[in-house]
Amino acid sequence: MSKKILGTVKELYISTSQEPSRILKSELQIDENGVIGDKFYGKDSLRSILISSTDAYTLAKNTNIDMAYGVLGENILIEGTIRDLNLDDFFYIGEVSFQIAQNCTICKGLSKIDAKLPKLLKDDRGIFIQAISNGNIKNGDELYIL
Repeated sequence: MSKKILGTVKELYISTSQEPSRILKSELQIDENGVIGDKFYGKDSLRSILISSTDAYTLAKNTNIDMAYGVLGENILIEGTIRDLNLDDFFYIGEVSFQIAQNCTICKGLSKIDAKLPKLLKDDRGIFIQAISNGNIKNGDELYIL
């Protein structure tokens, strides 16, 4: 079986209750409840892992909105495209399999960065994914479908 590579992991993040900003990680430990150590772990497996693409940041930058990676709230930032993924699709990052759970809704918190951002990224902020298997993902891992 051949695999179609859609991108590679550029950066990984977690959020904790103790830290006001996202914490950059080189590796994430994942199980069916989400990202271990993240404040959303075990709360809602359909919304606990957010994946975004550098395309969203490029779109913002092309509209004169400059933002640092991680501010969209993603756990996984992919260099490449996630536009080819659809609801219920299965894919892999490194050794972990995932399924698309739902599209990411517009977050009013994005308007704190720029008032135009929620509308601009309405369909491009990212997608929520659910882990189907356990494992670790790290920077440089490929996102692929079979």
